[in-house]
Formats: sequence, structure tokens, C-alpha cells
Amino acid sequence: MFGLFKRKQTPKSPEAVEAPPAEAVDAPTAEAVAPTEAEAMPVEVAEPSPETTPPALQAEAPVAEPVAAAAARAERASWLGRLRTGLAKTGSQLTGLFGLRKIDEALFEELETALLSADAGVDATMHLLQQLRTRVRKDRLENADQLKEALVEELVKLLHPLEAPPVDVTATRPFIVMIAGVNGAGKTTSIGKLAKLFQSQGLSVLLAAGDTFRAAAREQLAIWGERNNVAVVAQEGGDPAAVIYDAIHAARARGVDVMIADTAGRLPTQLHLMEELKKVRRVIGKADPSAPHAVWLVIDANTGQNALAQVKAFDDAIGLTGLILTKLDGTAKGGVVAAIARSRPIPLLYVGVGEGVDDLRPFAAEDFARALLG
Repeated sequence: MFGLFKRKQTPKSPEAVEAPPAEAVDAPTAEAVAPTEAEAMPVEVAEPSPETTPPALQAEAPVAEPVAAAAARAERASWLGRLRTGLAKTGSQLTGLFGLRKIDEALFEELETALLSADAGVDATMHLLQQLRTRVRKDRLENADQLKEALVEELVKLLHPLEAPPVDVTATRPFIVMIAGVNGAGKTTSIGKLAKLFQSQGLSVLLAAGDTFRAAAREQLAIWGERNNVAVVAQEGGDPAAVIYDAIHAARARGVDVMIADTAGRLPTQLHLMEELKKVRRVIGKADPSAPHAVWLVIDANTGQNALAQVKAFDDAIGLTGLILTKLDGTAKGGVVAAIARSRPIPLLYVGVGEGVDDLRPFAAEDFARALLG
């Protein structure tokens, strides 16, 4: 039975639940209830008139805008710090190569090894090295620090096709996002973070628990729904396409701005499951001929070059419109971003560098390149 539910237990950490799928046919489903909106008593705030406002307070009023700008700068600096920390393991293979040493063939060989070790891939590595050799001759670079700055610039150029403007989720209502990925990539957690992100923009969100095979996935999505006061459409077992179809109609009836559909984790080599994913996409199209409006793949940075294979397989199957790269913190394989940019430049919409709800942010090529190389 379909339903909208909001769990009443104390929320558990959603990160700890993400795990490879297990067969669970008798797992109980939480009682379905719609999320309620908290009632708040209106508060009257008396606005002081210029006549009664002390001169000192009148003089301080214009400070609001600089304070807001300072807060924005502080938030950006905080994010860049987290990104640099998250990429520390990947960057450590590169940053130690530079300094005042002269540029020679030995340096290029070490740089090649470091890029390959960071899972940048052969194609992207050879491309970057060729561009650097050209820059050394053209710009008459002499030391490794100059080469480092040239590498940052060439890496930004390489990654730029992955950078995309923010998705306009207000273009239609409901804006339907389909999420896919392999087991353990962080799909459900990313959905919870996306719900929080959209809510911070003043948008209403509904989640569809399309992973009907893994009971923990429904439970995890329910926790995120309760945490964000977001409705979740779920069903114990059954057809995932039917759950998502029902959720679309629920979102339309409620006037929801964004509906995010979770799907079961699957490997690209599991052909029958990939066919099922294609079916889910077709059913979404039947519920709304213009949908899905976005098809995003969640990939785990720890998988390195396997992430590139996943991008190609899922793109061929369901036509991806964007990527979400998770778990950059703690991996030495963040260079896979360069491999994706070189081989299949699908927009990298968000990158995650931590477990916090605010640790999923839009991808920016220059920020990424400079954080990687320190």
C-alpha cells in the first residue's frame, strides 16, 4: 500500500545505513502519515521611526549589507577550506613535486606517475602533460612552482566543461529528479542533502522511495524526510516504477515544487536491473510526458576509474543530465574528475566532502583545481 509517512522515532544517522542491498521481503514499513506544518503565533515587531531612533543607531543601520557580504565571504572560505581538506589525500601525490627545483624530464615523469596514481586516467594525464610541455616552451617557464601554476590553469581548462549553471528547478512544477547509482555510492544520503538544499531556497520537496528491494533504504529516506519535514511516498516491496508513478501524482496534487525519486543500487553489469531502470524512466514519462526533468548519477570518488565506467554505462542506459560526486574526503582518487571531463563531460553538479547536511555544494572548476594542488 502506498503512503506518505513520517517516522516518529529518534532519527538515526543516515550515513551509517547506506550499505549494499540485501534481500528483505518481510521488513515492516512505517505507518504512513503526511508531514504536518508547525503552527506559529504571529509576532508583531514595532518598527522605530526616524524621530525616535537615537542618532547612533541611525548611523549603524547601513552596516547590514557589509555584514551580509562578510558572512558570505566567510561561508565561501569555510567551504574552500573543507574542499581543500577533502582533496588533501589526492593532492598530496602532486603538491610534493613542486618548489624551486628546475623543470626537467625527471619532473615530468614524476608528475605523470602522480596524476595516474590520483586516477586522472591515461588520456587526461597525457593531455595535461602535453599542454604543460607546450607552456614551458612558449612561456619560458624555469622552475617547478611556475609549472604548478600552469598545471592549475590547464586543469581548470580541462574541468571547465563539467561546470554548469545552477539547475532551474522552478521551470516546471513538480520538477522531477531521478537519482541512480551503484550500491553504496551514497544515493539516499545525497537525496536527503538535496532536499535540504532545495528547502533552503524556499522550495517544497517530496521524496519517492523507489528502492523497494532494500528495507534500510526506505527507513533511511524516512529519517531524512522526518529531519527535513518532507513527505515520503513509499511501499514495502512491489514495483519501484509504481511507487514513483504514485509519488508524481501526489506531488502534483499537493503543488510540490521538486520531487526526487530514489532508485535501487545496481551495477552496470547487472543487465536485468539496468533494464528495470530504463522501465522506471519510461513510467516517469507516462506520468508526465516532459519528465524526468533531470537524471542524476551519484558516484563514489573512492571507486576511481570505475566511476568513469559507471558514468558511461548509466548515460548510455538512461541519458544522464548531471553527476553528483560523493566521498571526496578520505580518498586519493579524486583525479577521476579529470578522466570524466576528458572522456564523458557530463555536468558535475555537486561534490560532497563530508557527512554533514551542508557538505554537498555546486562544483566549480577553479575552486576544485586550486584545492587539489594546494
